[in-house]
Amino acid sequence: MKFLHAMVRVRDLEASLRFWCEGLGLIENRRKDYPQGRFTLVYLGAPENPEAEIELTWNYDDEDYGSARNFGHLAFAVDDIYATCAHLQSKGVVIQRPPRDGHMAFVRSPDCISVELLQKGERLAPAEPWSSMPNIGVW
Repeated sequence: MKFLHAMVRVRDLEASLRFWCEGLGLIENRRKDYPQGRFTLVYLGAPENPEAEIELTWNYDDEDYGSARNFGHLAFAVDDIYATCAHLQSKGVVIQRPPRDGHMAFVRSPDCISVELLQKGERLAPAEPWSSMPNIGVW
């Protein structure tokens, strides 16, 4: 397993970049704009380990982030997303967003921290029981 990023929702992207980059010295690794989805993602890394990133998510529309919703999730790349989800299920973990696409799943820790699991490399072919499994709760 490899740690990828932690996601934080921000209200003012420029103010946030001033804090994280100018203030703390993080470096902008890449940026992805999704105008059709009305959000922008900016990935920041520390100079000594830029591969472990903070993902700033700026939603174009104002949103109330009450209940600490501004912290989104932790993300990990896994060798086999189906095997990882099956292992977690065997430990009593609910797969909130199943890996129907062979690429991404979401689970929650006992403290309700969302964890995104991403398939390393190419997505796996769709497979049951995941393909027809519905989302459960929120992540």
